[in-house]
Amino acid sequence: MNRKTGFIGAGNMATAIINGILRQGAELPENINVFDLDADKLEIMREKGVNTVTSCRELTENSDIIVLAVKPQNYDEVLSDIKDAADESKVFVTIAAGISIDYVRKGLGKDVAAVRVMPNTPLLLGKGATAMCYSDNIDKKDLDKIYQMFALSGDVEMLDESQMNAVIAVNGSSPAYIYLFAKAMKDYAVSVGINEKTALNLICKTFEGSAEMLRSSGDTPDELIKKVCSKGGTTIEAMNVLKQNNVEDAIIQAMAACTRRAEELGK
Repeated sequence: MNRKTGFIGAGNMATAIINGILRQGAELPENINVFDLDADKLEIMREKGVNTVTSCRELTENSDIIVLAVKPQNYDEVLSDIKDAADESKVFVTIAAGISIDYVRKGLGKDVAAVRVMPNTPLLLGKGATAMCYSDNIDKKDLDKIYQMFALSGDVEMLDESQMNAVIAVNGSSPAYIYLFAKAMKDYAVSVGINEKTALNLICKTFEGSAEMLRSSGDTPDELIKKVCSKGGTTIEAMNVLKQNNVEDAIIQAMAACTRRAEELGK
């Protein structure tokens, strides 16, 4: 029998995952259950042919793989609501920052199989970067199904759970750093008279090309920087200012703060 997947929460991330599943034809919509407090979100899901239910408990009773797609602050309430409907035949997937496999097990009071996932928002466009770990008692078929759920919308890397709080700073939160850098570049371009749309197009294509250079050139980031920085040229002047302002250290400190916050959320 095909094991049904349920999503508690129908926000952006759950919607991105479901859209990827349906777009690739990996699952029939009637094999997906969704619950959300927002009636409008449930109506959008019904229009896709997905089953909607009236409570977290109902979803848990009627699903085999349950994706907990809610904010970290709501986990205690959700786990309490579904505790009596959960059993060790079901698999639980946590996608919230800081929420560990052990946190889910303690909340349910059961030694359930679980997968911890840290996706990012480019998943919405099928360009996600997802980190994943899993409990030892998970069935390989269930793990493969969950892996594919995220791989349909981007790349997935397996990590040890001890690294899952730190990786949030690497892929989960990092799109915001990139958007901030892009905003600063765009603001400067506009300030010197370059059309905003033109600037954004050049910036985006530069980011795309730079990412491909990192992926495919065989060079390290330091080597790529050196290849752009001609002695006495323009780029090295820009890099000198970034170094004077300790931009690299600020990024590292920001990532460390991200990890600390993830650890706080999981307590």
